[in-house]
Amino acid sequence: MDFSIKAFDTKNTITSAKTGCIAVAVFENKKLSQAAKALDQGGDITAALKSGDITGKAGSTLLLRGISGTGAARVLLVGLGNDETVSEKSFTSAVNATLKAFASLGAADAIIALPMTDVKERDVSWAVRTIVCAAHESVFRTDGQKSKKDPLPAGVRKITLALDATGDVKTALAQAIAIANGMDLTKELGNLSANICTPTYLADTARKLAKDYKFDVEVLDRKQLQALKMGSFLSVTNGSEEAPKFIVLKHMGGKAKDAPVVLVGKGITFDTGGISIKAGPGMDEMKYDMCGAASVLGTFRAIGEMSLKLNVIGVIAACENMPSGRATKPGDIVTSMNGLTIEVLNTDAEGRLVLCDALTYCERFNPAAVIDIATLTGACVVALGHHNTGLFTRSDDAHEKLAGELLAAGKAASDTAWRLPIEEVYNEQLKSNFADLANIGTPGGASVTAACFLENFTRKYTWAHLDIAGTAWKSGGAKGATGRPVPLLSTFLINRV
Repeated sequence: MDFSIKAFDTKNTITSAKTGCIAVAVFENKKLSQAAKALDQGGDITAALKSGDITGKAGSTLLLRGISGTGAARVLLVGLGNDETVSEKSFTSAVNATLKAFASLGAADAIIALPMTDVKERDVSWAVRTIVCAAHESVFRTDGQKSKKDPLPAGVRKITLALDATGDVKTALAQAIAIANGMDLTKELGNLSANICTPTYLADTARKLAKDYKFDVEVLDRKQLQALKMGSFLSVTNGSEEAPKFIVLKHMGGKAKDAPVVLVGKGITFDTGGISIKAGPGMDEMKYDMCGAASVLGTFRAIGEMSLKLNVIGVIAACENMPSGRATKPGDIVTSMNGLTIEVLNTDAEGRLVLCDALTYCERFNPAAVIDIATLTGACVVALGHHNTGLFTRSDDAHEKLAGELLAAGKAASDTAWRLPIEEVYNEQLKSNFADLANIGTPGGASVTAACFLENFTRKYTWAHLDIAGTAWKSGGAKGATGRPVPLLSTFLINRV
C-alpha cells in the first residue's frame, strides 16, 4: 500500500483530481463535508442523501459513478455520524468502511478526503495514523504458509490523503507508515507456526533488521548464558531440542552519553507448559507466546525506519518450553543470574523465569527505563479482557512518570493500557519454604503476583511491565496476531525524543 499527501486549493481543486475514487463525508443531518460540497456541483450527492440511499450513520457508504463536474471516476460517500461532534469511534468506523469499499473497486488509486482535523479530542496525526494502520490491516495476508496462496484481490493500492502537506503532517505520515510496517512484522512473526518461528528464526530476524537499519546485534548461545549464570532462563530450555537464543539489538540514534530505553521481550516460541502440561484445546495458540519478542522486533523495525534520534536497546530471551526427560520438574530449585533462588512450583509459569534473568542483564546498560513486554498471565485476560494491556510499575515519582508516559502513549496510539497495582504485600504470596522465591503465588491476583515476581529483579533502575496476554492475538474465526503493543511502544519512544 502506497500513501501520499496532497493539498487541494483554488488552484488545484479536488474537483479536477484525476483518480479512480474520492471518498468524502456526509452526516446524519443531511449535511455535507467541505470536500463533498465541492464535488456536488450537479446536486448528485445532495440527491443521494435526500433519497435515503445513505443515512450518514457512521460507517455507512454509497458509491456513485458519473458525478458531473469531477475528474474522479467514482465518488464514495461515507457516513460520519454527527457533524458537530465527530467522535473517534465514528471516524474509525468511517475509515474501515472506506477501506472495505476500496478493496472491491476496479481502481488502483483513490483519494481520502474525510475531515481529518475535525475528530473530537484528536489531532490530524492521529487521523493519519488511523488511516494508514487500518489500510495495512485491510490488506494483511495470513496465507504465507499455504501451498496455494489466496488470489490477490483487486482494489485500491495507492491512497492520497487530502491534507495541507505541512512538515508536521508529512512527519505524521512517515511515522504512521513505519509503525504499520512494524505491526506487520510483529503479526507475521506471531502467526508463523512454531516449527518455523524458532528461537533461531527470531535471532535471524534480528540480524536481518540489524543489516537493514544499521543496528548493532549480538546473539548469545547456551554456553554464553551458562557463563552468565542465567540458571533461571536455562531451566526453561532443558526439555527442548531447540537451542535457546538471547538476542540484543542496539539502535544508538541519540547522543552517546544518553542513557538508553531498554525493551525486553518474552520469546517463548512454543509453550506446552513443560511438565505442568497444558490442556490440549487451544494449545496451538501457544505459538503466540513469543509475541513480546515479536513486538520488540516490530518496534525496532519502526524506529529504524524513522531513524529515531534516541538510544534504544532490545533484549529478547527466546526458547521453547517442552516436556522431556531433561525438563525442569515442579519442585526443582534454580538459581537466577542475580543470585536469588527460585522454587519452580509450576513449569507453566515459565515466562517470568526467562524474563527475570533478562531483566538482571539489563543492569549493565545503566538504562533510563526498562520496559518488559510479555504474554505473561491468563489472569490479566480475566481482569482486563482483550481491550487493554496490563501495565505494572512501582509507585515512586520516577515510576509514576514512566507509567504516565506509557498510558498517554497508549491513548494517543489507540493501543491502550490499564494500570494495575504492585505492592509489597503481594510478595507475601511468593514466599517459599525452600528458596528465596516461588515462581507462582498463592491463589488470587495472579497477574499482580507475576509482576511482583519480576519486580524483584528490577530494583536498580526504573521499570515497567506490560502484560499483553489479552491483546497480542485474537482467537476464533479472527485468529491472528494483532501487532500490539507496537503502536504504544513506538509512540512512547517518539515522545521521548
